Amino acid sequence: MAARPEGTPVWTDAMFTDLEGAKTFYGDVLGWTFGESSSEYGNYTQAYKNGKAVAAVVPPMPGQDGEARSAWCLYLASPDVAATAEKIRSAGGTVLMEPMQVGDFGSMCLAQDPAGVTFGVWQAGRHEGFELEGETGSYTWAEVFTREPAKSDAFFTEVFGYGSKKIKDEHVDYRIFDLGGPQPVLGRMVMSAEDFPPEVPSYVQLYFAVDNCDKAVEAAERLGGRKVFGPMDSPFGRFAAVLDPQGAPFAVIDAKTTVGEMPELV
Repeated sequence: MAARPEGTPVWTDAMFTDLEGAKTFYGDVLGWTFGESSSEYGNYTQAYKNGKAVAAVVPPMPGQDGEARSAWCLYLASPDVAATAEKIRSAGGTVLMEPMQVGDFGSMCLAQDPAGVTFGVWQAGRHEGFELEGETGSYTWAEVFTREPAKSDAFFTEVFGYGSKKIKDEHVDYRIFDLGGPQPVLGRMVMSAEDFPPEVPSYVQLYFAVDNCDKAVEAAERLGGRKVFGPMDSPFGRFAAVLDPQGAPFAVIDAKTTVGEMPELV
């Protein structure tokens, strides 16, 4: 597989206090199966759909249980994670975990933009990232949810060289980032005070593809998850936002069921 361009979403993982509970939940809702836990890497456990790697789950590090908040982390591709970490600092971001090598799998760091959005950076080694994308049970899209759009927009375009366009809609402040090609790589949504209580931090919302949005939400609720909004129709597909039983937010989308015209970009 050719190396993905810098700034491309390439991987996601999440930390769960109840690892077995997370495996049961996502196994049912998204149809994932799980590999053996890697004790050498803190019981890091890869998730698969149709035998292809789509994500990973991991328990908290020792002593972290009480403070760990479950959340999905999106990793963006980098040809040189150390150089990207320097760009993050010079653009006003914070490096939360310094660049480190993960065996022969690759190298990573964790960071935050100036608005508090946490994300990861991944320099591929043997582990190149998603083996399946855009298909049922796999990653398909992500949006930066931020309270300070000007800060987030300036940061991500500076660090990763994104181009950006805004959806032409006076009621919604939504921006799309691209890498110069026809396909966008990331969205940016403003967190309004009416929709998001102050205790909800800025974050990256991941979308996983499903065959039927309503059934996926029903499965999530049956297993202790909570619907945040939706299911609702859009030109991009029928989607809904959910909190899993351990509080990690994510979204599901059926991209085959579309309603309305695609919005104009300016």
